[in-house]
Amino acid sequence: MNQYDFHHLDHVKEQNTSKKTLWITLTLTLFFTIVEIVGGLVSNSLALLSDSAHMISDVLALGLSMVAIYMATRKPNRKYTFGFLRFEIIASFLNGLALAIIAAGIFVEGIKRIVHPQTVDMPIMLTIASIGLVVNVVLTIVLSRSMKEEDNLNVKSALWHFIGDLLSSVGIIVSAIVIHFTGFFLLDPLISMVVGAIIFTGGSRIIRESYLVLMESVPDKFDLDAIRQDLNDLDIVVDVHELHLWAVTTEHYSLTAHVFVKQGIEPFCAILAINEILKNKYGIEHSTIQIEHPILHDHGEYGKAFMLRQA
Repeated sequence: MNQYDFHHLDHVKEQNTSKKTLWITLTLTLFFTIVEIVGGLVSNSLALLSDSAHMISDVLALGLSMVAIYMATRKPNRKYTFGFLRFEIIASFLNGLALAIIAAGIFVEGIKRIVHPQTVDMPIMLTIASIGLVVNVVLTIVLSRSMKEEDNLNVKSALWHFIGDLLSSVGIIVSAIVIHFTGFFLLDPLISMVVGAIIFTGGSRIIRESYLVLMESVPDKFDLDAIRQDLNDLDIVVDVHELHLWAVTTEHYSLTAHVFVKQGIEPFCAILAINEILKNKYGIEHSTIQIEHPILHDHGEYGKAFMLRQA
């Protein structure tokens, strides 16, 4: 679609590193998911089956993340004026929710196995878990390196999936060894429930981060009061109000503000000075500043109080 409007800041994200990382991760995950499902069914291990269920969610989550990355490259149009960047956050929220639901399912099944213990085939369980450990170590390293190059909540949610998988593989190996020497089969569901708790923790963090973006809260990296004070400290600025700051997606911030300036100051000069401090000090490149005067723009009691202070 041809560009229909001019935007000072291009509302797209070209995430080549994240895209390549997710493709590699998706391919390896899909392969090992099939291996783990077969191994879990043959060995009758809840730890393996719960991990394979988590791996299925990984495949779906990675697929959703890939869609989000491709959506983020689409240009804005007359309906979606911010482009499709927010889809990345929606995908992250769904991924976090999937983690939490999987963790709950593991807990429920673990309790059932504690009440009704079942035997497991330890050699198969140990073999599959060892392969899984290698795969998950590789994927965790790949995703961690990608996070250092490009901050992406989708990659972060995928990373939490694989941290859970990595810990699950370690837990399964420990469980298989202990069961082999002690015959304590209850360790299988107990290890699964511990991993479930870790998965739930990661999921809840992703849900919280994406929820805060969807609610257009001020990003944690910014202090809105400090920004307001810096703008008020400009010689030409008398008052800053209607100040809003939010993230469209990770590392893509927008700010709007209404400003009273000193008499005789050209509005364009005020906007230029404000934009300079926002860009240079805070890295905020997408801002909309409205220059006002309480005589011309009704501000109710706030405007009357301001005029009295200026008298």
